[in-house]
Amino acid sequence: MAKNSSSSKAALTERNLLSRQPGAHSDTGSGGVPGLILRVSHAGGRYWVYKYMLDRKRREMGLGSLADVRTLEDARDLARAARRLKQAGLDPLEQRHRQDAERRQVAEWTFRKTAAAVHETLSPSWRNAKHAAQWINTLSTYAFPLLGERSVGSIGVADVLSVLRPIWQEKPETARRVRQRVDSVMRWAEAHGHADKNPVPAAVELLPKQRMKAEHHAAMPASEVPGFYSALASADPVAGNLALRFAILTAARSGEVRGAAWSEIDERERIWTVPPERMKAGREHRVPLSEQALAVLEAAKALGGEPLVFPSPTSRGRRPLSDMTLGASLKRRGLPFTVHGFRSSFRDWCAESGVSREVAERCLAHSIRSQTEAAYNRTDLLDARRPVMDGWSAYLLGAIGHD
Repeated sequence: MAKNSSSSKAALTERNLLSRQPGAHSDTGSGGVPGLILRVSHAGGRYWVYKYMLDRKRREMGLGSLADVRTLEDARDLARAARRLKQAGLDPLEQRHRQDAERRQVAEWTFRKTAAAVHETLSPSWRNAKHAAQWINTLSTYAFPLLGERSVGSIGVADVLSVLRPIWQEKPETARRVRQRVDSVMRWAEAHGHADKNPVPAAVELLPKQRMKAEHHAAMPASEVPGFYSALASADPVAGNLALRFAILTAARSGEVRGAAWSEIDERERIWTVPPERMKAGREHRVPLSEQALAVLEAAKALGGEPLVFPSPTSRGRRPLSDMTLGASLKRRGLPFTVHGFRSSFRDWCAESGVSREVAERCLAHSIRSQTEAAYNRTDLLDARRPVMDGWSAYLLGAIGHD
């Protein structure tokens, strides 16, 4: 019977690692590390182990197979690192278990899970549920397909580029939002120890300068709006029809109209007060109501909505119409315009009618860009805006023979 090679005193060398017979072969050669052993099984498997004593107990830590740790010097480096821990009074095996647990914990923080945590953290600071939904939906569309199941700690510059490059020039505004939101996720991951570094800034530096294209909402020419309004006024007064008419008459945003509640309407004073939480700028906006706008509200009462003025037909007044419902009248007529575009139509009419820029911008509830101008002009110019809205209403109604 062949002698067990574990008793052999021949030193381990790079050349004889594959020729060693079954047994445990200590690293006793020049530069050898005490406790380093190459264990060879009868099935031919070859594994590196480090044996040591700690607190009068024998311990053994695997360092990997010969297929993974291929050279004697690599095995010695691993054994030396373990030996230094032992000399510092630490158990190398326990340290490894702790590091493995930390790696598993980090690996559990996928980009999708991290994004959900960031979304939950930031949600209270957002104006409304729609904005919160848009934040996570943007990542669901553009980032999750590539990064969703990846550990945030493994995401690098190339991964961020794979998300941004396809949309960087074609959809610059969308790409800007995606970049901001991916950056928020990765900064959160870095701050909480789930990623060593946020790769987004470095990735953006490698992208070309964007060819910024203004993404305007397709607007119906102001001269064509009265004819379109005439067709709306002649159609059945269903919720979508009435809401679109009210949006055109008030030059309000679709979301503001769809979320309008009866509690916001003062018919006697002819004012619709939109609360800050439903305004894009986060400030209360008072809308002067023309007689025609009041007539639309009167027709809306037949819908029986409460608390909403223009409720979804199946919600008993508690759920707003969808934005698609307001745009349906445009699509049915094959018109390439958007509901939001009527605000641009109104703005063009103001310019052609001699309405001052300041008053026109107040009618649209636009923020004043100049901080100096805003500081000296705190009024909402309600009295100045009322004749403008009455004039716009008269302009729309002129196409159907009203005064």
